[in-house]
Amino acid sequence: MADITLLDGSIGQELVKRGGEKPTPLWSTRVMIDQPDLVGQVHADYFQRGATVATTNTYAVHRSRLVREGIEDQLPHLIDQALTQAERARGSRHKRIAGALGPLLASYRPDLKPDVDDAAVKFSELVQMMNDRVDLFLLETVSSLQEAEGALRGTESATKPVWLALSVMDNDGTRLRSGEHLAQVAPLVDRFAPDAVLINCTRPESVMPALMILETMGRPYGAYANGFTGITQGFLEDAPTVDALEERRDLTPEAYADFAMKWVEHGATIVGGCCEVGPDHIEALAHALHAARHRIV
Repeated sequence: MADITLLDGSIGQELVKRGGEKPTPLWSTRVMIDQPDLVGQVHADYFQRGATVATTNTYAVHRSRLVREGIEDQLPHLIDQALTQAERARGSRHKRIAGALGPLLASYRPDLKPDVDDAAVKFSELVQMMNDRVDLFLLETVSSLQEAEGALRGTESATKPVWLALSVMDNDGTRLRSGEHLAQVAPLVDRFAPDAVLINCTRPESVMPALMILETMGRPYGAYANGFTGITQGFLEDAPTVDALEERRDLTPEAYADFAMKWVEHGATIVGGCCEVGPDHIEALAHALHAARHRIV
């Protein structure tokens, strides 16, 4: 029996699905602009299914992304809107809010090589906007050592815990999407001392090899995988839309729970889901954790 933090599942992709409109490069940010209350409904659904953490819909809320649409001035409003929706869903219950900080330029694009100094400044701005209203920060889909350093530097001013979530190759869990070996992250973990180290947004089949490396870093660790068939070449271009990616049909809620329970058996204490892993998957995982006599915290 162990204390397990159960994260929510997909936020952005779930919003795009429920929003009912054709995906745009703004992704879930567009849905939040058009249907803000839908964000709170997604958070509330995950809480009802057993999750204990709401991940804010701020993954893609970056100046570098908003400027393409001419709405950079809306950054403070969008951050406030995302936080407000998470707060309303939490209510007075003993739940936590994780401030999501996604890649500065684009997901799965370590080739873009965001400047470390510039990234640190931009992440720091977001930390200052969110710090007083979140319980922790979640650096998501970090795909290279350079991305990791910029993001970690940008969260040094945070007074809340920082969790680093790294994305590894779909067919090789020992390597970041940049091709760098996952073990090379260890010096950055030692230097910046994030409060947890995770794997996210890769196929669940690639998670276990990655966890075997994370467990050597002396931090709580865990994972939340995605439900895509894989990251296509069509998605690896400027301002892509998520309709370039395909949802797996074989990853049922029970199948996903089986993967995650193996991670827990290995020592993971933080689990949840990423893109295309929805409320049904989180509910199945919550049932599996209870059945194994773990305590969800």
